[in-house]
Amino acid sequence: MTVELAVVFPVLLAVAVIAVNALLFFSECAAFDRVAREAVRVHAASPACGQGLEQSCALVSQTVEQAFDRPYVGTRVAVEGTAGGHARFTATIEFSPTLFGLGLKSSVFGVALPHLEHAVSLTVDPYKPGVLL
Repeated sequence: MTVELAVVFPVLLAVAVIAVNALLFFSECAAFDRVAREAVRVHAASPACGQGLEQSCALVSQTVEQAFDRPYVGTRVAVEGTAGGHARFTATIEFSPTLFGLGLKSSVFGVALPHLEHAVSLTVDPYKPGVLL
């Protein structure tokens, strides 16, 4: 039984690392969707006087980065104008796998752990009160 345990243990450890990272990624994606959309609604749906799309994008990016200040997560926010004066904000999270929180690893026992990305976008009308079009 000791030999069988020695053979199976690396496989079980690799499966456990993959399962923990998958669950952590799903958890981060769910929280990221909520935070990113809320940041766009707060900072971009009704911008201040003289605030352009770039400033709104910077505020959204700052809010998202503060919420996800973890060593295994990277975030970025982009904005693009669409038809009718609307703006589409796209926030992306990049997840780097960890070895049970012990740091960033690219493989465990030869099993590759790739970086994962998740993006969420929200299109808003940057309404400015009191401004006539």
